[in-house]
Amino acid sequence: MKLDVYLNFDGQTEEAFNLYKSVFGGEFNLFKRMHEAPGGDELSEEDRNRIMHIALPLKGGSVLRGSDIVSSNGYVLNKGNNVNIYIKVDSKREADRIIKGLSGGGKVQLPMMEEFWGESFGSFHDRFGIRWMIGYTLPKTDYLTSDMYL
Repeated sequence: MKLDVYLNFDGQTEEAFNLYKSVFGGEFNLFKRMHEAPGGDELSEEDRNRIMHIALPLKGGSVLRGSDIVSSNGYVLNKGNNVNIYIKVDSKREADRIIKGLSGGGKVQLPMMEEFWGESFGSFHDRFGIRWMIGYTLPKTDYLTSDMYL
């Protein structure tokens, strides 16, 4: 299991991550804009160019991850709701165990589902208001042959 920090911004992700890169060094190993997502061409011009996912590997194996909110989808960024704990696990079984254990009394925002970037992903708040994201890499045969991606 691996824990990373996931930061959300309101249109400032690229600027923030360029600062983090200048301080921590390294190179982004993931940089995707909203228009690259399925249906992304239907977003407003401002939202289309926002950052969907960015990742900056840090020394020691952690990864600083982030994205911009899409306000046209009803998301509102408030200080305090812009930090998530991202857990990368090895299996659906482990993801289900963690979600079941932590989400009781909280609220599931996004149930675990196969995503186009090759990961099963879900997010929720625990009963204390802590925001969690869970993900695991799908075997290539799962997501490359899924009807969702053809």
